[in-house]
Amino acid sequence: MDFDYLPSPGTPLGELDTPCLIVDLDTAEKNILKMELEANSMGVSMRPHAKTHKSSYWAKKQIEAGAIGICCAKVGEAEVMARAGIGEILIPNQIIGGKKIQRLISVAKMTSLIVACDSEPNLTELSMAANADRIQIGVIVEVNIGMDRCGVDVDEALRLAKIINTLPGIKFMGVMGYEGHIVAERDYETRSNEARKAIGILRSAVKKIESSGMSCEIVSAAGTGTYRFTGLEDSVTELQCGSYIFMDGDYMEVMDDFEPAMYLMTTVISNHINNQVVVDAGLKSISVDRGLADVIEPIDAKLLRHSEEHSKITIKRGTLNIGDKVKLRPKHGDTTINLHDYYFGIRNNKLETVIPINARGKFR
Repeated sequence: MDFDYLPSPGTPLGELDTPCLIVDLDTAEKNILKMELEANSMGVSMRPHAKTHKSSYWAKKQIEAGAIGICCAKVGEAEVMARAGIGEILIPNQIIGGKKIQRLISVAKMTSLIVACDSEPNLTELSMAANADRIQIGVIVEVNIGMDRCGVDVDEALRLAKIINTLPGIKFMGVMGYEGHIVAERDYETRSNEARKAIGILRSAVKKIESSGMSCEIVSAAGTGTYRFTGLEDSVTELQCGSYIFMDGDYMEVMDDFEPAMYLMTTVISNHINNQVVVDAGLKSISVDRGLADVIEPIDAKLLRHSEEHSKITIKRGTLNIGDKVKLRPKHGDTTINLHDYYFGIRNNKLETVIPINARGKFR
């Protein structure tokens, strides 16, 4: 039995049940097109990261705008996207262990698949599984370009590339790096300089590999905060940006290249304390890993704290009545989106479509 109580298209915005994750369709579509045009002008391809929106609806919108494929953080996301008909998927992550790799093989039978790797044992494991099923998986080597999370140095990248060329079932496609340590830097010049320094490491890996006689068909990098610098680097072939589609409170403090397209709509359920109200959204519907949400409507209000199902909001002037709507912009979109089953797509202040977040919770 379906207990989602989904509203019908045409429902006025103010009549939607809350808390609900609202996307302004005009703005999101504008952001998709703008990033595609930016990539085109820089001579690189877009391969947007689906870990942000976690929805095949939005992946298809990005591909319709010109993206060559998408990125998925985990096999679970890739399974959802492959079943939805996405033609090319890059998993810029290490897929470790027999069970996960068997799932990876199943995905590779549905779509063109590329996966990142940064260790010889993982390469061997991938090769054995792919060869046993008589399929071929594309592999890129992840290079550590300053984030100090995953990835190898330039010399090790060359060694792994050479190993890939000796193993059946896998094909060397190139390299990737992620300058995630700098994407949220507020100072433009620092962000620019550090991004170029990071991509310089990736460029060194490309030169070393290509001087050995191999070709890097793919050189993949960039987050939303660094797309403009990374996209202009000669060696880079594609951008993996994700957050640009909706933007969030944290990124709005970094840049204004794209417009905010998403917010959480809530309802005032109590107002017994002077200059304070309580709304019906808490930690189960909005994340706080990058700070408390911004109150975007009404403008003279501020979020004080969250509990599980409630949030306290202080009002500087005016009043909010029981039943009034309050709009919150999460500081981190990705982790908020993963708490929800649906986007409610709005155009001209009316519901146009309910969009399933069908890769929600797919973190395995």
